[in-house]
Amino acid sequence: MDKMRILIKKFFEERSLVDADIESFNNFIEVELSKIIAENKDIEPTIIPHNVDEFKIKLDKIWVQKPEITEADGSKRKIYPMEARLRKLTYAAPCFIEVSSHINGIQRETFTTQIGSIPVMLKSKYCNLYKISREELIQQKEDPDDPGGYFIINGTEKVLISVEDLAPNKFLVEKTSTGLSEYIGKVFCEKEAYKIPHTFERLKDGIFYLTFTRVKRVPLIIIIKALGMTKDEEIMRSISSDKQYDEAIINLSEFSDVKTEEDAMDYIAKKIGITQAKDVRVERMKEIIDRFLLPNLGTQINERQFKAYNLCKMLKKFIDVSNGVLPEDDKDNYMNKRLKLSGDLLADLMRANLKVLIGDLLYNFQRIVKRGKFPSIKVIIRDKLLTQRIYSSMATGSWIGGREGISQRIQRNNFLDMISHLQRVVSPLSSSQENFEARALHPTHLGRLCAIETPEGTNIGLRKNLAMLATVSQEMPDDSIMKNLKGLGLIPLK
Repeated sequence: MDKMRILIKKFFEERSLVDADIESFNNFIEVELSKIIAENKDIEPTIIPHNVDEFKIKLDKIWVQKPEITEADGSKRKIYPMEARLRKLTYAAPCFIEVSSHINGIQRETFTTQIGSIPVMLKSKYCNLYKISREELIQQKEDPDDPGGYFIINGTEKVLISVEDLAPNKFLVEKTSTGLSEYIGKVFCEKEAYKIPHTFERLKDGIFYLTFTRVKRVPLIIIIKALGMTKDEEIMRSISSDKQYDEAIINLSEFSDVKTEEDAMDYIAKKIGITQAKDVRVERMKEIIDRFLLPNLGTQINERQFKAYNLCKMLKKFIDVSNGVLPEDDKDNYMNKRLKLSGDLLADLMRANLKVLIGDLLYNFQRIVKRGKFPSIKVIIRDKLLTQRIYSSMATGSWIGGREGISQRIQRNNFLDMISHLQRVVSPLSSSQENFEARALHPTHLGRLCAIETPEGTNIGLRKNLAMLATVSQEMPDDSIMKNLKGLGLIPLK
């Protein structure tokens, strides 16, 4: 018992209860911001001056400084959280970006500008309280035992509530009591700004169908053929090298007349209602398949074969679950869930609002070009636009995707109440619906979520709290995972 006490004491000496949130925020500033800028790197206006052949605006490096305040006389200085609380200010740091404009491939101007201010999490690397001693914390009028992990917006302490969601890019098959298909397979493909649900079904005719974005219930075999895997033998070998699946053979014989990639593309285009000439139909279909079919595997033409292999493996799993060879996937198992912490939520907010800023920049540029002038990019970037939109979401709790209550005012009735609020986890499911299984305690919650702390009433089981000793790991980059797997002998397909 004494050993356990020593271990627990040592754990809390070395780690804070909100370490995962702080680490997530640091990752957002250091890694995610650069990724978001890379996604929107090249901006090309549609209206450009008549004497210019090509015009591009490029977003380059982005960085965030420490929180500061600009006084009425224009002077800038460091700000600490207590001053922000007392003066009803937002504890935020300026965010700078390098922008350059290119005319006919030649760089015209390059400059650094502030694109907004980002609220800073207390005790994170970018906070002015980071790694200062207890004495200095007391000097700054701070509670030395306060864990941080929250924000100050207009003087109010706000916490971003972690959101529990199904794991993206993971194929799950389950039995369903509604709809035309007895079993249904779903995968939420997530890459950058895309989050596209893909649905597998087998209808009464015995044909497997796939649905994603505009493509509704198109035979899966046709999509595999459209990706370049046109030989029946190759499709069967990709599904399974050691076992013949009768269900797959029936599907292959049904569409044996579709022999080329182009025929398959044309079949899908007709099925979804694209009515232009054949060449245009096929080109549009290629673009839809490259961009919206399994975008997590890539959006380039050379990745089509890899997508076809993955669809074959998903089909194999779907057949095995349907025939009782493999068990159904349990959506409530925490292996199939992921938590969106503060950094992930802020990345979603930043990604959406940066697109608004770019849209505003293009509108201002094109408006001035129409008047016959050639504006400097520096003049048309509105830094307050991004700042206001981020502050507004954090002040009201209204988030991207129509979610409410993501940002909440911290309950400071007592210290334990505050700790509990900082560790809260919410499910995106509606509290007005039954969802009995989602509300029930699952064995995989042990050691991860508190088995006792959940409210009475409509939110029971949907609003939870992390366990005291729970730690949340950060997402690993794909290249480092692949490097480790290759070291263990994995041979990649592409």
